[in-house]
Amino acid sequence: MTGHHTAAYVDPLTLAWVGRHLESGERVVGTEALHGGITAEMRRLTVGTADGSTRDLVLRSFVDPFSMGRAEDWLNRETDALALLRGTGVPAPGLVAADPTAAHCTFPSLLMTHVAGRTVLDDVGVETRVPLLARQLVAIHALRPAVRPRQYEALTTADTVVVPKGADAAAWAAAIDVIRSPAPSCEGRFLHRDFQPGNVLFDAPPARPAAARITGVVDWAAASWGPADLDVAHCSTVLALLHGPAWGLRFTEAYQEAGGVLAAAPGERHYWQVRDGLACSEEVQAVARPWREAGRTELTTRAVEERLDAYVTALMDAPV
Repeated sequence: MTGHHTAAYVDPLTLAWVGRHLESGERVVGTEALHGGITAEMRRLTVGTADGSTRDLVLRSFVDPFSMGRAEDWLNRETDALALLRGTGVPAPGLVAADPTAAHCTFPSLLMTHVAGRTVLDDVGVETRVPLLARQLVAIHALRPAVRPRQYEALTTADTVVVPKGADAAAWAAAIDVIRSPAPSCEGRFLHRDFQPGNVLFDAPPARPAAARITGVVDWAAASWGPADLDVAHCSTVLALLHGPAWGLRFTEAYQEAGGVLAAAPGERHYWQVRDGLACSEEVQAVARPWREAGRTELTTRAVEERLDAYVTALMDAPV
């Protein structure tokens, strides 16, 4: 397969690196592409063990030229987060090895244990999953790491927002005005920073969506320190785009019902909700593509833009 590059193919250099982190007598006997990543290629590696059984690992490689510049930072953050999560009760992959600068691999890479379960993006059963997501996020925010991760980044500015075609111009202008103000001061928490259904694995029997339970939370590359509101706002926006604006608004309530504490002032909570909605405007296309690949074919870029417009408008109509 020399020269042939597919997501399932692992080049010899990277494979040799993986081999150095396996137990004695183990070797990689199979590879399979995992879908859903926007910035990195994910592959499941089946490892044959000395006693004839198999176990699975996951290899995450930053192959996209656009993400290469940030790969070292992301992998260092993820490595630190996975080390910190070990033994906390938050279900996350176990760290096996990392090569953030591609000193040994062809691309910056991370090797971790495989967590059972699958992402569930369909509308069926969403009313059961939302309280589970909220409880899980409360548990993440309750962690008090000995060493704090670095401060959160909020990259969106009033000038970078992309107003969808045909959007409610007055609502968006008012929303953009909200984020012209400085960010409210806040009590810091340990944040996942991309907590949303695409990064949560469920053990969900297809016939009984109500019996779903969370088996893992993945993709800790943006783990940081900041307001709980930021994680809640992000999950709210993604739920609004996936399942409709009402579910975005519902998640904030579910988080508080699960014991989560948000900013005391309604205006401060509103600031973070609006900020994240506007941040998503810049990456609607990138967000919608993996959803379609996962079977939500109706979520065209246009359909997602319309939902984002409806969500931002609902936020701006809500009493503050």
